[in-house]
Amino acid sequence: MSPSLPIVTTAERRHRLGRRHRLAPSTRAATVAEAADAVVALHATDAATLFLSARARLAEGGPALVEQALYEDVSLVRLLSMRRTLFAVSGELAPYVDSSTARGIAVKERSTLLKHLDEDGQGLDSGWLAEAEAAALEALDVHGPCTGSQLSAAVPALRQKITVGRGKKYEAETGVATRVIRLLAADGRIRRDRPRGSWTSSQFRWVHTDPWPAVPPAEARTEIARRWLHAYGPATEADLKWWTGWTLTEVRKALAAVGPDQVRLDDGRTALVGPDDAAPEPAPEPWAALLPGLDPSGMGWADRGFHLDPAHRPALFDYAGNIGPTVWWNGEIVGGWAQRADGEIVWRLLADRGRAAGESVAAEAARLARWVGEARITPRFRTPLERELVA
Repeated sequence: MSPSLPIVTTAERRHRLGRRHRLAPSTRAATVAEAADAVVALHATDAATLFLSARARLAEGGPALVEQALYEDVSLVRLLSMRRTLFAVSGELAPYVDSSTARGIAVKERSTLLKHLDEDGQGLDSGWLAEAEAAALEALDVHGPCTGSQLSAAVPALRQKITVGRGKKYEAETGVATRVIRLLAADGRIRRDRPRGSWTSSQFRWVHTDPWPAVPPAEARTEIARRWLHAYGPATEADLKWWTGWTLTEVRKALAAVGPDQVRLDDGRTALVGPDDAAPEPAPEPWAALLPGLDPSGMGWADRGFHLDPAHRPALFDYAGNIGPTVWWNGEIVGGWAQRADGEIVWRLLADRGRAAGESVAAEAARLARWVGEARITPRFRTPLERELVA
């Protein structure tokens, strides 16, 4: 290891997180797209997570501002992408996410569905699938935004049942509607529109849209890697591979095209930052944040040791490795929070960081409660501490 490598301390990594993830109050974003770009992509598997992650990074504006970005301006779009997970990205970045990641997922989704149609033995094939997709798109053009059930009612082909795993222990009859809709979404031919119900609902309507402009995949992966390094560096090759779900070869080629600099962490390990991005990050003002489950600041690295005490992990993660609602102080996870049935925001600090930290967390909890209003939030992936707080 070269002793001449610049050193980036844990404190400096936390400074970067506070500034670049737009969590320190003076750095908060003016628009939802800016908030998403700050962390490359916002997790959108849980509808509430997307809104609460944006909230934490916005200078002002309530849920209606996020809804406007998603459904009116379409400056923020949901894509099945990194790690086969639903993310929301800015319209500017969407073509790069689509080409770097979503296209490959769509190809696999189509191949899997065609395999299941063939194994089902009813003579359903690629021609039948193309006709079903065309009929679904036509129905959206005629009827406007539709839920999955509304589309099935309008398109007889979507009411088709097939048997998956025929003759095996896991044999099951299933409808094709969800599979066809998922495939159309993966191909970028439909997108999620307003849900049935409030902003916390995941029962979306669908609208017909045009696929994203084509970007060469290698160019797209390079752009994603460049942005990711700016937001999450110092980080490692393994971190980027975990975050994207790309192959190791794809990760290495993308990083080579970016041309990152090496730095040394204060534990002696080496890591990567963007070109000419090793200078110390000025400390932001003290800040507290209450972030939702799956928030990018907690899920951006395979190794989260610089901001998470390993002793706190069992309380804050579920069995599958999904992070729950967390309390942050100056770039460190110091506890968790939850919303009770009566709307009260409650939290517990797992690390004592002094009176100023406690007061700032209380103020941020009050800001969150005002923003949420009458909405009630139950994380899709529940963790031991969140369950305990609401019990």
